[in-house]
Amino acid sequence: MATIDALRGPTLMPASGKAATSLVVLLHGYGSNGDDLIGLAPFFARVLPNTAFYSPNAPHLLEGGFMGGYQWFGLAGYDPAAMMRDPKYLADAFRALRPGTAAAAVLDNYLDQVLAHHGLEAGRLALLGFSQGTMMALHVGLRREKQIGGILGYSGALTGSDHLAAEIKSKPPVALVHGDADPVVPFGAMAEAEHALTSVGVKYESHRVRGLQHGIDGEAAEFGAAFLKRTIG
Repeated sequence: MATIDALRGPTLMPASGKAATSLVVLLHGYGSNGDDLIGLAPFFARVLPNTAFYSPNAPHLLEGGFMGGYQWFGLAGYDPAAMMRDPKYLADAFRALRPGTAAAAVLDNYLDQVLAHHGLEAGRLALLGFSQGTMMALHVGLRREKQIGGILGYSGALTGSDHLAAEIKSKPPVALVHGDADPVVPFGAMAEAEHALTSVGVKYESHRVRGLQHGIDGEAAEFGAAFLKRTIG
């Protein structure tokens, strides 16, 4: 089996005890780590018993190494309050924000390693991101040569949309879930992502969770589980 060493983090092998027939890679948010999202794996394993779950730490420590947190890229100048006050500022800010090429390359390599380790084709892989992890999932997942099974994004955004048409290489199905009371990544980010995905012909579905702040509740998890079952189950 191929070695997985590009990134490290917690894993959960298939609940069935059999060889994995599909994979979910969970990408955590800014300042968190792989332990944060691996707790979702047992829930999704109820409908994906033959799926292996990987939840890697991002490649960069948070500035100052605060509480062992990691980041996929820096967020200097990120201002959610200004985004909520001014929809144009929100749109411009996410268009200007782009994940670092180094982190994107490391994640891309990691996905290749995980697929090779299990001997599976790209279509058997889904990316699940939360917050900054959603930004990474959309950035990398839409730029891979071989189309993956799907992208599930929670409380995140699509960044660098001005470059997407020139850089997109595949069009996996996308599902976006966002709470309309999110104070960290404003709910309006979902509409901006939908507009960008439509412009390049990516099929997507979205779900608004009323009253939810920056997180994943039971309603959001159930919606995501149904999407993953349809795409890689």
